[in-house]
Amino acid sequence: MKKPLVTSAGLLALFVAAAIIRGNSEFLFYAGTLVFLLGALIAMDRYFDFSGIALWGFNLWLLMHLLGGMGSIDGTRLYDVMLWPLVGEPYNILRYDQFVHVFCYFVIAMLVWEALSQSLAAGHRPALLALTVLAAAGIGSLNEVIEFAAVVILGSTGVGDYTNTALDLVANFIGAVAGASWKASTLRVH
Repeated sequence: MKKPLVTSAGLLALFVAAAIIRGNSEFLFYAGTLVFLLGALIAMDRYFDFSGIALWGFNLWLLMHLLGGMGSIDGTRLYDVMLWPLVGEPYNILRYDQFVHVFCYFVIAMLVWEALSQSLAAGHRPALLALTVLAAAGIGSLNEVIEFAAVVILGSTGVGDYTNTALDLVANFIGAVAGASWKASTLRVH
C-alpha cells in the first residue's frame, strides 16, 4: 500500500482513538463513513494508481476534516471559526467549514479525473471535465445525505441548518469545478 494511504489510515486511527477516549459518538458515526471512504480509495488505487499529489491532497483534507470536527480555538469548534469575513449573517462566509469543503471536492475532482481519464479518450476533454464536476459534486451531495442521517439518528449534531447545507453544496461544487479545471489545464489526461 502506498505511503499516503498508510498515513491516511494512521490519521484516522489516531482520531478514532481520541473520539473513543472523549466519548464523542457523533465523530464515531462519521468515522464509519471515513473508514468506508478510505477502504474504497485503497481498493480503487489498486486499479487506477492515483497520483501522489491527489493522495497527499486526500491526506491534507482528512487532517483538516478531523481537526475541524474535534479541534477548537478559544472554545469554538474549528469548523465554526471564521477565516475571512466576506459575507455576514446568515451566510457567514468564509468559515473554516466552507474552506474545507472547497478543498475536499478539489481533491475528489482530482481523483475522479484520474479514474475517468483512464476510460475516456484524451480527445474528449470537455466530456471528462463535465463528468468529473458532476461526479465530484454528486459525492459532495452524498456527504450531505450522510450528515442528514447523523441528525436523524443522533439528534442535534452541530452540522448546521438548511443554510449551512446549501453553503456546503455550493462549496462542494466550487471545489469540484476548480479541481476538474485544474486537472484539465494540466493537458495530461492522467
